[in-house]
Amino acid sequence: MSLKKQIPNNIGEEEGYIISPPDRTLIVVTIFLVVIGIMAIFSAGSAKAVAEGLNPLHFTIRQFIWLIAGVFGAAVFAKYDYKKLKKHSMALAVVVVIMLALVQFTQFGLTVNGAKRWFVFGPLQFQPSEFAKPAVILMFATMFSKNISIFDSKKFPYYFMFIIMLLFIYKQPNLSMIILLLMTALSIYYMSGGGSAKQILCWFVSGAFLVSLFIRDYQKQRILVWLNPNKDPLNAGYNIIQSLIAFASGGFFGVGYGNSKQKLSWLPEGHTDFIFAVIAEEFGFLGCFFIICLFAMFVQRGFVIASRSPDMFGKLISVGITFSVGFQALMNISVASSALPATGIPLPFISYGGSSLFISLCMLGVLLNVSKKRVQRIRPYNEQQYI
Repeated sequence: MSLKKQIPNNIGEEEGYIISPPDRTLIVVTIFLVVIGIMAIFSAGSAKAVAEGLNPLHFTIRQFIWLIAGVFGAAVFAKYDYKKLKKHSMALAVVVVIMLALVQFTQFGLTVNGAKRWFVFGPLQFQPSEFAKPAVILMFATMFSKNISIFDSKKFPYYFMFIIMLLFIYKQPNLSMIILLLMTALSIYYMSGGGSAKQILCWFVSGAFLVSLFIRDYQKQRILVWLNPNKDPLNAGYNIIQSLIAFASGGFFGVGYGNSKQKLSWLPEGHTDFIFAVIAEEFGFLGCFFIICLFAMFVQRGFVIASRSPDMFGKLISVGITFSVGFQALMNISVASSALPATGIPLPFISYGGSSLFISLCMLGVLLNVSKKRVQRIRPYNEQQYI
């Protein structure tokens, strides 16, 4: 009988490590978030679909199709060795830049609500900026897993691609995505051990200053209206006011699933950017607290996976994915509750948006793949005992 057939299943093929099952807690948390998202999209999107003369299940069906694709992507990346992703980091960045350029300079770009962010090819429609998230995570994890020096000539091509991405995304415009990408890159650099807390603070302040220089007039107006929404209640301050009304209407227990009034005609983006406000109205404080706890558990498990990763590359991509999902959720929830000025960023796993859901699930697959290689074998097994 051959030795290969007698080796226990818990011993991985990669020499030196025991391959453990993927993190089950992370899987369960994500399932809860996705199910809540489908339910919320059905509730908030059905009214909008009917108002536009569409099937009430229009948005739900489209999101479910992307969910199937996302689950398939997560399964693929959960099995694909994450260490092999390092050699594809630059290629992915080039593809993302090409897609962003096609959106801006060809007929494939679609403008919605004044923002040219969508790539359209026949029935296929998605936001290439969403693909910039895994591209940036892979680039910076690849760079700083080798060495932590910032001014390394080998890193300059990566920096160049990163800047090109930011410029194209600024052109769309999508300032919230720029902030997310910059903060994700900064978190990866910090966790690599490349800088102290003071250095990171200096980089953060410098980045905030640079971002402020490129803020457009309408974005400045959003900040002013955020400070006093009643200054322009029927225009710039409308979404904020209606979102706060939804929070107030929900109270502690909520008005019940499907009973939101704000989603009917008062909250224009109730199924996308302000879906958390609809959830707050229907499920109240308890529902909001439950979702926040789910995201907190996602972040906690992500950082645990990073801490157990047997190599620096796995550690950094785990940190990047975890921070990206957690910080994006924080931004969306803060906008819906008026803790931050309005931005067009979806709630991960929950908001309507196929490309966001697909990318989030694919990044989850990579995170699960890292979690499978978290145990290092202390001493080699004795081959003779399996013969």
